[in-house]
Parts: sequence; C-alpha cells; structure tokens
Amino acid sequence: MHAPSHDGTVSAAARIAEILPPTPLLSVEIGGVSLWVKAECLQPIGAFKIRGGWNRLSTLSPEEAKRGVVGVSSGNHAQGVAWAARRLGIRATIVMPNDAPQVKLANVRTLGAEIVLYDRPGGEDRDAIARALCEERGATFVHAYGDAWVIEGQGSAGIEIAAQMAERGNAGPTRIVAPCGGGGLTAGLALACPDAEIVPVEPEGWDDVARSLAAGEILPVGPNPPPTACDALQTPATWPINFAILQERASPGLSVSEAEVRAAQRFAFSHLRLVLEPGGSVALAAALAGKVPLDPGTVIMLTGGNVDPASFTKVLESRD
Repeated sequence: MHAPSHDGTVSAAARIAEILPPTPLLSVEIGGVSLWVKAECLQPIGAFKIRGGWNRLSTLSPEEAKRGVVGVSSGNHAQGVAWAARRLGIRATIVMPNDAPQVKLANVRTLGAEIVLYDRPGGEDRDAIARALCEERGATFVHAYGDAWVIEGQGSAGIEIAAQMAERGNAGPTRIVAPCGGGGLTAGLALACPDAEIVPVEPEGWDDVARSLAAGEILPVGPNPPPTACDALQTPATWPINFAILQERASPGLSVSEAEVRAAQRFAFSHLRLVLEPGGSVALAAALAGKVPLDPGTVIMLTGGNVDPASFTKVLESRD
C-alpha cells in the first residue's frame, strides 16, 4: 500500500509544475491583519481538485490506464479526473449526485467523461456504485479524498505556498485555513507544510471531521443534516487514511453558517475580484467571522469557483 508522505507531496508538486503554473498567492487585509489567500479557484477546472486528479492518473501503470478509472464526486473532483483523463487518453467514469450543480455536470460532460448519476437525497451509496463499476470493468477507483496519491496531489498546493512565500522573503505559512469535506486537502497540506497549523473548516451540520477529531474516532455526518449550498463539502464521513494524518496534525475543526458563507462570497468578489462557490469560500468565511486567529503568516485556501451564475447573482444581491 502506498502511504501518503511529505516527499510524496514534493513529487506531486513537481509533476503538476510540468503542466500547470502556480495559482496566485494574493495579499488581503482582514480585521486589520495583512495575510494571504491561495486562489485555487483559478485552476483550469476552477478548483484545486485538478491536483489530485492529475497526480493519481499520471502515476497509473500502462495496464491500469488501459482499463480506465472511476471516480465519485459532486463535481470538482469529477472535473479534475476528467481533465487529467482527457489529457492522458484514459477512459473516465464519474459517479455524481443527481442534485449536483448543473454547471459542474455540464463541465464534466464537456471534458469527455461518462457520468453515472446516483440519488444523494435518497441515501444511495456512491462508493458502492463506484466499486461495482470498477469490478465490472477492471478500472481503478480514484476516490475524491481516500486515496494516497490524491492526498499528495492536493498537498502540492502547500509546496507551492511555501515556495511563493519564500520568494517574498517570508519563512513560510504559520497557519493554513482550508475548506474540509472528506479531508483530502487538509491532510495533504498537513504533510506538505509540517510546521504550519492546519485548520479545517466545514459547513454547519456537516462538521463530521470536527466532531471526529473531538471524539478521537471517525463519526459520520448526523442523521438529517441541514441543507447547505456547499455541495462540494457534503461528504458522509472521512476515511482512516485522512483521519490518521488529521488526528496528528490538525487543529480542532471549525464550522460556518450559510450566511457567513454568502458574506465570504461577496467579500471575495468585491475585494479580490474572484468568484467563489459556497464550498470554496468556507475558510474565508471563518476568517471574516473571527473564528480563527490571523497573523501575517496565515494562508486562506480559496478552493473552488464553480457556481451557477443565477445562484451567484442571488448571493451578490442578498444582504444577510
């Protein structure tokens, strides 16, 4: 079994640097403190998931590549896998919820991947569907967060951050605040930046990682979780591979309200000229709401910008 490591994030960063430029590390002031945001929403697919997708698919053996891959995703991981698969000439099938944003479904189809829909509100098990497809086709299961190569690929963002801060004469990040669904990104950042505090942020009612860290064991999302606009962070539970890293390295998790998420989307648009989807803005929401300490070495991950235009317009027009 391949175990995710710091060296793995360094290797992943090198692979990704061969095909993609670094995303911008931008300065922003929050509460009188000048700090940094990492604009992963500007990736070619509009989200950081391109990192894990490329790292996993580019490390497949020729035999594995011939048999194709199957992923599970509400949209951003789907696009990352589909983008990498098209570039590498690999057949990709993505199990996606039938309530995924239309912009994400359309983007995955445009990238050439096959979509198999499942009923998320009805409680269908997406992982079981994906495993059945893998058994039927001999394909490789590319999990959105429970995969060592995916974790290392997401961690490549931390390697980039450290290099970009060094270029500016800074010692490196003291704290990285990041959106958290299943924990692939936060686990990867913890491996990439071992001296930085890693702060996972989740939507209210979907804070299973925070509750798991507090309990010392993996706990699933509770029954009847509240509706959330953060579709990218609606994961049922983290996996042991992620939890082991987060238990050792992460700070207690935070949660943010839907109103705080909308405020962060408006802030990013007005102050940074960036479009963020709800799930991609939760770390910024936590910072703006004063839920996390801030200092000049703090980096906030802005992880995705795939939002339906009509939904985003409503957010900009709202005043809550």
